[in-house]
Amino acid sequence: MSVFAKHVTTATLEIPDGVLHYEVRGQGPLVALIAAPMDATAFAPVADVLAADHTVLTTDPRGINRSVLRDPHQDSTPRLRAEDMSRLIDHLDAGPAAVFGSSGGAVTVLALAEAYPDQVHTVVAHEPPLFALMNDRAERIADQEAMIAAYLAGDRLDAGRRFLANVDTWVPEEIIQHLYGGEPDPQTAADEHFQYLHMVRGTTRFRPDVAALRAGRTRVVIGIGEHSTGQFCDRSSRVLARALGCAPTVFPGGHTGFLYDPQAFAARLREVIAAH
Repeated sequence: MSVFAKHVTTATLEIPDGVLHYEVRGQGPLVALIAAPMDATAFAPVADVLAADHTVLTTDPRGINRSVLRDPHQDSTPRLRAEDMSRLIDHLDAGPAAVFGSSGGAVTVLALAEAYPDQVHTVVAHEPPLFALMNDRAERIADQEAMIAAYLAGDRLDAGRRFLANVDTWVPEEIIQHLYGGEPDPQTAADEHFQYLHMVRGTTRFRPDVAALRAGRTRVVIGIGEHSTGQFCDRSSRVLARALGCAPTVFPGGHTGFLYDPQAFAARLREVIAAH
C-alpha cells in the first residue's frame, strides 16, 4: 500500500447559487475532509495519506477561493455548507461517508449529521467553535463584533489579534505579523473579507440540535487536539461532548494539528473511522 496518493482529480459542481470546487483522491470508502474558512489545500497533506485506502473528498467552502457564489454578499451558514456537502456526496454516489470537519468545518459536519443522516455514517467534529453553548457567549459575541469592526476600519493586524484573543490562542508576535501584517494578495484579501462579513457570525453562533444528534443514526465523534488545552475550541468541544454523552477523542497536535503531522493525524483518523 502506497503511503501517499499522487493523482488528484479536480472538478466543479454547479449548485443553485454558485459553483463548488472539489478534489478527489484515491479509491475505497468515502471520507470527506471539511474546512471553513480554509480551502481544500489545508487538508491536502492528510488527504494524500488517507487516499492510500480511501476515496477522499476535499472542497473549498462556499464563497472561499474557487467555490464562487453568484451573490458575493450572501452569508455562508453551517446549514448551507451542509447542504453543499450533501450535494457533493450525492454527486460522487459513494456514500454513506465518513466526514471529518475542523474548526468551522466541524460546525458544518454537525449540521450535516442533523440534516442528512442517511448520507453520513460517522462525523468527526474536531474543535468546533460554538459560542452558543458557553456561559460567556455574550462577551464572546461582543468581542467578535469588535474584531469585525476593526477589520472594517481597515486595521487587519488588530482584527487578527482580536480573532486570536477571541478563541484564547497565543501566537508568537512574528507569526502574527506574518499572518496579519502587510498587504495580503488579492485572493487572501477576498477570502478574509468573506470570512469576516459572511461566515464567522453564523458559524460561531450556531447551536447544534443535541437531541437530534443523540437520537440520529449518525455516529458523532467530538475531537480535540492534545495541545489545545485551555483554548476556547477545546472548551466548547468538551461542553458539546458532555451534552452528547460521550468523551472527546484526542487527536495529535493542536487546533490545526493536521497541518503539522499529517501522517500521525491521518493514522488517528483512520482508527476513529474504523471503529464505527
